[in-house]
Amino acid sequence: MSEFEEKILNLLEKIDEKLDKLLDTKKSGGVGTRVVASTGEGYVKPSAVVEKQEEEQKAIEKPPVEGRRVCPACGGTTFNTEEDRTQVLFQQGGMKIYAKRYICKSCGTEA
Repeated sequence: MSEFEEKILNLLEKIDEKLDKLLDTKKSGGVGTRVVASTGEGYVKPSAVVEKQEEEQKAIEKPPVEGRRVCPACGGTTFNTEEDRTQVLFQQGGMKIYAKRYICKSCGTEA
């Protein structure tokens, strides 16, 4: 490992030790938020709690929809299709085939 990686590792270990000390003081009688782990007892580090809350918030905001076009602005899945006459994809015998534009029905954003 390089020097930089070793320094980072040492700093992370120190942070973990400090978190453990803080959690021990909270256990012994300090005021703090208690999060019950999956085993039923103990504390979970604050960073894990924050990550879990962020994941839950993202899942609530935009539910995953596989195989469908999703609006980047509002998360909607209903679109109007229009021909994009600025982009000719194919032309044969005077007949032109144009690219399509997808416009969200709820917010009007082009996706």
